[in-house]
Amino acid sequence: MQRTQRPLLARLARLNPTSVFLASLVLVLVALFAPGVVGALLLLAIAAALIALSVTTWPVQTPANRIIRLVVVTLLIALALTKLL
Repeated sequence: MQRTQRPLLARLARLNPTSVFLASLVLVLVALFAPGVVGALLLLAIAAALIALSVTTWPVQTPANRIIRLVVVTLLIALALTKLL
């Protein structure tokens, strides 16, 4: 792992899980209800953040968590593409 990622990961680990969940839920709902391209771009940004987090934490994830994250990323990208069309 790169040294520049360690402080970021340490900060993320200290965050309150309930607050992170609620903030993520609000962001996804805003993206889903935002019109067309704006909503699609927000969904793609969320998917990109989840991909970055998954790549960073891939070695310590269980196979079940890996599958769930891949499914969620796939669904987010599919929703974004649907909003674009």
